Amino acid sequence: MKILRVCAIVLFAGTWPGTHAVADIVFTAPPREKLEQGKIVYQPIADHLSRLLGKKVVYKHPHSWLEYQNDMRKDKYDIVFDAAHFASWRSKNLGARPIIRLPGNSNFFIVADVNNEEINQASDLIGKKICGIGPPNLGTLTVFAQFPNPVRQPMIHTIRGGFMKSFKTFKEGDCVAVVLRENVYKNKLTEADRASVKIIVESRLIPNQAITVSTRINKAEADKIVAAYTDPDASGAKAAKKLLARFAKGKKAFIPTSKKEFKGYSAYLEGVIFGW
Repeated sequence: MKILRVCAIVLFAGTWPGTHAVADIVFTAPPREKLEQGKIVYQPIADHLSRLLGKKVVYKHPHSWLEYQNDMRKDKYDIVFDAAHFASWRSKNLGARPIIRLPGNSNFFIVADVNNEEINQASDLIGKKICGIGPPNLGTLTVFAQFPNPVRQPMIHTIRGGFMKSFKTFKEGDCVAVVLRENVYKNKLTEADRASVKIIVESRLIPNQAITVSTRINKAEADKIVAAYTDPDASGAKAAKKLLARFAKGKKAFIPTSKKEFKGYSAYLEGVIFGW
């Protein structure tokens, strides 16, 4: 009877509403969109990974950046798609392995009004207000990487709505400079917009967003993911079609990567005033 009671408790716990079985693999990405939008992009990948690995993979949508960061630090995620600084941090601190990433690199600019004679280099931004997406956005963290002394940093005017909203707020005169992703500067700004600004700071090249796996994903499983998502004709690349269309337009698949490629980028999160 005692054995039966234990089995009943285990079965009951496994079916409690709002939980998933212990064996479930958790796949996630940053809360850059609402739940409904997140499911459109990421649920097809979770469904495909379930079939590929022969285990239940659930898509966990974080409700906030704070939840995302807390759960990440507690190692609650098994498969994660996000930016280089997070991938690097998990690799360094949790033993996670970057296995595939989007082609290309990320790069960020800080731009100011071309006619602003007082703002010409990074040091001119100390104590000034800069428009940017709130930390832990990688673009904003690259700004602080230019200013290691916390008492000699710009002030970030946090903007919701993306880089173009940040640029609009900057053009309205709320900030002396704005943080932009390079592809936004080159592909989203008009020719007139680009002519109206000057680049004050350019970040180093940073590997594009990646998928990392935790220590709970074995090598054979990781190899299956690499094979399925780096071949444009394979099932994984097709499952990631919406993700690729959003974050890597014109690309049909991921490319292989490794820990070495992401080494050092955790510094953007560690030891800075808006980091960890």
